[in-house]
Amino acid sequence: MNSHPTVSAIVPVRNEEATIAAAVESLAAQPEIGEIFVVNDQSSDGTAAVLENLSSRFGELRVLQTTELPAGWVGKNYAVSLGAAQASGDWLLFTDADGVHLPGSTARALADAASSGAGLVSYSPEQETRTWWERALIPFIYTRLAQKFSYDEVNDPASPAAAASGQYLMIRRSDYERIGGHRAVAGEVLEDVALARIAKHAGVRLHFASGHGIMRVRMYRTFGAMWEGWTKNLYPLMCGTSRAVGRELRSVIPWIPILLLLVTPLHPIVGALGLTLLAGRHAAYAAKLRRNRFPVVLALYYLPAVVLYVAALLASERLYVQGSVGWKGREYRVNREL
Repeated sequence: MNSHPTVSAIVPVRNEEATIAAAVESLAAQPEIGEIFVVNDQSSDGTAAVLENLSSRFGELRVLQTTELPAGWVGKNYAVSLGAAQASGDWLLFTDADGVHLPGSTARALADAASSGAGLVSYSPEQETRTWWERALIPFIYTRLAQKFSYDEVNDPASPAAAASGQYLMIRRSDYERIGGHRAVAGEVLEDVALARIAKHAGVRLHFASGHGIMRVRMYRTFGAMWEGWTKNLYPLMCGTSRAVGRELRSVIPWIPILLLLVTPLHPIVGALGLTLLAGRHAAYAAKLRRNRFPVVLALYYLPAVVLYVAALLASERLYVQGSVGWKGREYRVNREL
């Protein structure tokens, strides 16, 4: 086994002029990364100019271009497959253009792989939130995902649970090729989880963990982009059935406090009980935020978080029922039952 494994970083970009420079700079600062492939997926903004400037600064950077998207492929999956085909590293690090890799993160990922025996290492990055809608929805979603995708269960070879984050997904190249790479998940909108499931089924050990100290991401800079992103992903993340959506709604909506508050004009004491129960919901959410390393003060956004989450989940279900989702100017056919 190579005592000094090499890593090839692969970054798909589509209209990422505002973020790609910081991403490449942070990757280039990782000594273990010998080559960086940025795959420009038909960007129409200033991404190409930014990449040209970066190429003059970083010798390890190679810029690839996509052409027409082949039938049956999701754009991101096709883009990263082009980078993977040219990579020579022992490990392939698939990562997003809106992420900043923190000092020593690649070394830590390789150490985690060595200590756990994993062939696929993934982290759920630190989430940077600046607007009220980011602070409401994003932490709420991640607390829900933490309940659904337990790190311990995902990392247990005896458990069928499998998950990964496409924001930071590093896989041994030999394992990647053995399971068919991104061609095996060509049409998957939620390609990271799909790739993790195939890998685990093939006997590849997973190491999925918190990405604090590894990578920091600001996922969305506009409400529209956030809405499009989560309505694309929420339905399949929540099992992809209407029954699962119903269970999720029953779990997250504070039905009893709401009902009690509605009858406050008739029974003030009942209303006080409703307020007490609602305060309890806030406290429980604060505890979940703390466990997931989000600022506890974000519990103040609990009610708008619930409203946004429910609306996004129902909108996501509707898109899947209709049979297509949109992302960055493209439409993808999807199945209702996943």
